[in-house]
Amino acid sequence: MTPDVSRPAGPFCSTAPLILASGSPRRQEFLKNLGLDFQVLPAVIDETPEPGENSVHFARRMALEKACQVAGIHPDSYIISADTVVTVRDRILGKPADGEEALAMLTALQDTTHTVITGLCLHHREKKITELQTCSTEVTFARFPETALRAYVATGEPLDKAGGYGIQGIGGFLVRHIRGSCSNVIGLPVSQLVTLLLHHQIVAPCPSREDSL
Repeated sequence: MTPDVSRPAGPFCSTAPLILASGSPRRQEFLKNLGLDFQVLPAVIDETPEPGENSVHFARRMALEKACQVAGIHPDSYIISADTVVTVRDRILGKPADGEEALAMLTALQDTTHTVITGLCLHHREKKITELQTCSTEVTFARFPETALRAYVATGEPLDKAGGYGIQGIGGFLVRHIRGSCSNVIGLPVSQLVTLLLHHQIVAPCPSREDSL
């Protein structure tokens, strides 16, 4: 497990042990920006969809399995896990295996609207707490020539991202319109997460931030 990677400048303070079951730098950055104290322990599970499994069920199942695996090691901690998938025409797009697959994904998304779905799980084994939610965002791509898509793939950015693009990075140029949570497209529906954490009193507004107003 990595050491504490918190950033105390955020608006919230952690009140309980918290583990992020993800190696995603983007998810870690969201938690850092909130000011949370947390540790990182990426879950390692089989991320293959079951035959006929729809995207919502798949994202929720992945998030739950990740949380449960890490909770087996740390049953006394709150576990945050998430799984983000891109779906178009009932087809789930995961992370491309190589540049050609990334190009094929981007080509399929051209000039159309796809849905980004994140399964979000908050789990504490000893306290028997399991919160499992879903967030969906509609993203519409513009159309670009294949040369532009190949140039983007050549940057390497698409290779570790569901759907083959990063809206928060270079891939932002591909997006014509977004409807819903932008942070969800990046990999974590932050508003839903903070609502959950506050509800379970896992975080609280930082007194030092309140006193400075």
